[in-house]
Amino acid sequence: MSERTNLSVAQGAALSVGAVLGTGLISLPALAAEAAGPASLVAWLALIVLSAPLAWTFAALGARYPDGGGVSTYAQMAFGPRVAAAVGWCFYFAVPLGAPVAVGFTGGYVADVLGGGRLTELATFLAIVGTAYTMNWFGLRVSGRIQLTLSISLATLLVVTVVAALPHARMDNLTPFTPHGWTGIGAAAALLVWGFAGWEALSSLSGEYRNPRRDVPRATLIAVAVVGVLYLAVATVSVLALGPALAGSRAPLADLLAIGLGGPVRIVTAIVAVVLTLGAVNAYFAGASRLGAALAAEGALPARVFGTQRRSLTVILLGSIVAVLLPLDLHTAALLVTGCFTLVYVIGTAAALRLLPAAGSRVVAGIAFVAVVGLLWLNGWPALLSLVIAGGALLYQAVSGRRRARPSPISESSGSPGR
Repeated sequence: MSERTNLSVAQGAALSVGAVLGTGLISLPALAAEAAGPASLVAWLALIVLSAPLAWTFAALGARYPDGGGVSTYAQMAFGPRVAAAVGWCFYFAVPLGAPVAVGFTGGYVADVLGGGRLTELATFLAIVGTAYTMNWFGLRVSGRIQLTLSISLATLLVVTVVAALPHARMDNLTPFTPHGWTGIGAAAALLVWGFAGWEALSSLSGEYRNPRRDVPRATLIAVAVVGVLYLAVATVSVLALGPALAGSRAPLADLLAIGLGGPVRIVTAIVAVVLTLGAVNAYFAGASRLGAALAAEGALPARVFGTQRRSLTVILLGSIVAVLLPLDLHTAALLVTGCFTLVYVIGTAAALRLLPAAGSRVVAGIAFVAVVGLLWLNGWPALLSLVIAGGALLYQAVSGRRRARPSPISESSGSPGR
């Protein structure tokens, strides 16, 4: 259980916004527009509406069961250790898959300034991932205060971008509204899960509030409102100001600032994108390396490969390099990762249905559960990867459990317990 740190409503809301307001927003408006055109705004709105019951569900779990383990803890309480391990696998293996996507977003901004296309993007990837690996290898941490500063910097950049580009908005850019048909909205929604991942952090923070039952709901409502306004504002201005050019942009925020302010804004946005992405990748590498070692200690992963933080970290690095070399476009790679996030949300909301006692809370959890199941279906075939990962976790535990249960030849012959 977390030690109480007297977290205020304002501080909790700021940390929650920081957990959700990810670097993906620097490119998600363009990817969503590519999938659905101006109708991508419907997908943005749908994800914002979904955020309310999803965030409330995790906040309710955290308020009732304050523990830093988050979704894995609730999965174990509701369904047992094997399902909890499956959640851990989905989180862990999503990191090496997601690193090339996160850095790919930023690579587009760097290539927009320096040129060089794919080669520049690969160099950016190696520089950011290599730096994050080195920092974690030597135990160098980016403090929570710095992480929060990075999130505030992103929020400030978004506000400046919206204000600068708003005078160039044109309603004509809303037509045709559905160039790829209405099914494109579902494809865009599945992709946008990337930008809304992080609501599960609300449950991990709950034990640190002064009065969890009173303050968690308030902080949750504030966080949902702030994230929703920022996301919808950026997406709307992107569509209205850039029009058809948005779908093909690798640096939409830079394009918006360029038409709004002019000057060397592309260099500024590229630098901000690199710093933000380094902070995010460093945080994910730190958390995932510890998760891998913890799973190995519990017997959910092989200890020889994942048994220490440095071994786990090296697996993440090698996995990231393999992932960036796969012949996948950014859109497909992002869907593979969002599929893992969505399956975690499916398990988390299902656990809430079993753990939350109040009828009203269960209704909200049920709405969230149905919504995330729908998102998993909209994810399409990339969602199969998340099911394979979860299935692999269950299979590994079943096989390794039988091996541990089988007596060794030494113990059979000597009658003493083997070591």
